[in-house]
Amino acid sequence: MTWLEIDNEHVWHPYNSLPSKTKILPVVSTNKTSIFLQTGEELIDAMSSWWSAIHGYNHPKLNEALKKQVEIMPHIMFGGLAHEQSSLLSQKLVNLTGLHSVFLCDSGSVSVEVALKTAILYQKAKGLKKYKFFALEHAYHGDTLGAMSVCDPQNSMHSIYGSYLSENIFVKAPKLGFSSDFGEEMKALEEAFEKYHEEIAAFIVEPIVQGAGGMRIYNPEYLKKARELCTKYDVLLIADEIATGFGHTGKMFACEWAEIKPDIMTIGKGLTGGYMTMAAMVTSRSVSEIISNSEIGVLMHGPTFMANPLACSVANASIDLLLESNWQDNVKNIENIFTQELQNAKDLKFVKDVRNIGAIGIIELVDDCYAQKVQDYCVKNGVWIRPFGKLVYSIVAYTINENDLRKIVKTMIDAIKNIEENI
Repeated sequence: MTWLEIDNEHVWHPYNSLPSKTKILPVVSTNKTSIFLQTGEELIDAMSSWWSAIHGYNHPKLNEALKKQVEIMPHIMFGGLAHEQSSLLSQKLVNLTGLHSVFLCDSGSVSVEVALKTAILYQKAKGLKKYKFFALEHAYHGDTLGAMSVCDPQNSMHSIYGSYLSENIFVKAPKLGFSSDFGEEMKALEEAFEKYHEEIAAFIVEPIVQGAGGMRIYNPEYLKKARELCTKYDVLLIADEIATGFGHTGKMFACEWAEIKPDIMTIGKGLTGGYMTMAAMVTSRSVSEIISNSEIGVLMHGPTFMANPLACSVANASIDLLLESNWQDNVKNIENIFTQELQNAKDLKFVKDVRNIGAIGIIELVDDCYAQKVQDYCVKNGVWIRPFGKLVYSIVAYTINENDLRKIVKTMIDAIKNIEENI
């Protein structure tokens, strides 16, 4: 059997059946912002590998960091031991977030799990029985059980698990729009805090952009009010910056748009520049001290590959590379091109809305039955995208060139036009 035949026979791909009901493309290499297929085609990567490859592929500085570290120490357990790369990375994250205590883990979903457990421990350490969470409608926070419990139970891919998940309380998400009015939603949030605060450990939000639950961009002022309510009622604020962190919205972290600091932040995706699986939970000093100085004393979580030296090494190199670059200007230029080019989709009959922020560009369709047709057209014309539901979107590496970015948007729009002309 060829390796692709093995894949077809035995490999279960994400959000898919086995064998796959959709075509799986055989990738043989990547470089910069291109994907090269076994069949000879080159695709411009409009997804930056699920929003993680912020520098593109095969960057020499990131490659070198891995090569250097693998000769020194590829892995070491983190229980009772420490190593230089994890310390350097933790200091960088403290400096970037303005928070204090860093827990390095495996993936974004795991960092959310750790954040939820930490919030419960924090409240328990204070002698309070708070075991539930506030989350927003349309929320998406990951695929593990705890993370799924704070994903929208009706409008997310996890609704199938139903009552198996812990029951949490969902509040109205703010309306679409960076300057939209959210008075109605804030009133609902205030009422929820007043009614449920004695059982709520934390309010978890995706700041400014709700990702897989709808690519919904909302008013930063909502976060300011949420921060005030969390402080008032002694409810922790968890900012899930896994998708938005490391520059995707035009700020290093999306919370900066609201000029607020959460009690807990989860980060991942762009953390290692798309090279290694890694994430982190970062908390305020107060959170870690209250847990550590209580009868509980410890955070009971410890992944086998926690603080893997290879992942820490490439994360350090990725953060240094980002800070040394003109990433703000690059992301602003990307945003400007998205703003300009997406206007060409606004009047299409199959398009409900277009919106963008930073390196994120979105076309929302009126129906969710066209995603595969859009993807097939784009691949045929040299662009890799992966729509979901009604959303045809792109989140690109900050190193993408202007011609490729314009081709991405044009191809997305042409794909929709092609569907309209043939239905």
